[in-house]
Amino acid sequence: MQLRYTYRLYPDGDQRAALARLFGCVRVVWNDALARQNPVKASNKLLGNPIKRVAEGPYQRVPKNADLSRELIAQAKQTPEREWLSQVSAVPLQQTLRDLDQAWKAHEDSKTGKRKGAKVGAPRFKSRRDQRQSARFTANARWKITRAGKLSLPKIGDVKVIWSRDLPSAPASVTVIRDAADRYFASFVVETGTGEVLPETTPEVGIDLGLSHFAVLSDGTKVANPRFLHRVERRLKKAQRALSRKAKGSANRAKARRRVARAHVRVADARKDFHHQLSTRFIRENQAVYVEDLCVKGLGRTKLAKSVHDAGWSAFVHMLQYKATRYGRYFAKVDRFLASSQTCSQCWAVDGPKPLQVRQWSCKACQTLHDRDVNAARIVLAAGRADRQNACGGTVRPAA
Repeated sequence: MQLRYTYRLYPDGDQRAALARLFGCVRVVWNDALARQNPVKASNKLLGNPIKRVAEGPYQRVPKNADLSRELIAQAKQTPEREWLSQVSAVPLQQTLRDLDQAWKAHEDSKTGKRKGAKVGAPRFKSRRDQRQSARFTANARWKITRAGKLSLPKIGDVKVIWSRDLPSAPASVTVIRDAADRYFASFVVETGTGEVLPETTPEVGIDLGLSHFAVLSDGTKVANPRFLHRVERRLKKAQRALSRKAKGSANRAKARRRVARAHVRVADARKDFHHQLSTRFIRENQAVYVEDLCVKGLGRTKLAKSVHDAGWSAFVHMLQYKATRYGRYFAKVDRFLASSQTCSQCWAVDGPKPLQVRQWSCKACQTLHDRDVNAARIVLAAGRADRQNACGGTVRPAA
């Protein structure tokens, strides 16, 4: 499978200026290409088919990457308005056109149902005020990692890299990213082999995700919810108020914006580190992991939205899924409409709905006292096993 490895970059002053120039050129080429494609796609949409690409007939031909590259890059460099495009490497500019083509394809596949999951909108124009900028170098750019451990980029120089871990294989491309906190990263996409598959083990676990506890396991273990955003909420409010008092366009406002951005990225990094450590622990200790398919988007519209987004359930479940594939474990989601909080894990009697403040309840059929979250995790485990047995030709309902 393909994995992304990200490392911190520390460019000097001249390299920062060269990267800023590169990001600006990439943004201009993206916007120029999108401006050429938008009128064509809009007219085709009025004719009733926004996807069909034909050279003749009532539909207009959508410009291809080769035509756009010739017009917007090669020929544009010869004009006074775009002659500064020759100051940067041409490979990231050409890669921008490929990325735009992939963005249109994802949008069209999302509308026709070929792409599953959340809907993907049409590509939008990029602004110079966007805090996140990126540029991709493929193998044609002849970038390399020097013997001194630096990342050599064309027309930028040798950039210092902090190698926190080794790359499992040789990468084919590198993406240079600048985030809202003015941090620089090098992102590599590499192929992993089968040597990382862990030896088989016996335990299986069902996980019930929540807010009072981040995760409750079917064996009774409870993982506390760190509430990273809640911890620094007062500091964030203070920094945000200081930002609102600064004059727009001033240098002090730019400094205040960076302080707010750094506070947010510290929260995001702490949350991501917590998710990585916990998901790796669950995958290493268990042969099969089952979770409930929560509708996080719907829960994000309730009064608990801030707490739901602070927990980051979707990112955690995604980590469990790809790590299970990477290390040879089994991962599955059970139906989100499963009555895990209403069903007794001992006799499988459905006891009925209960308000959130009820954390313990007794089964009316077998009189067993249940912890609400632990019982739900056991139901998730049993339902996941039943679905797996059903897929393999076994029984559907677990034994009482």
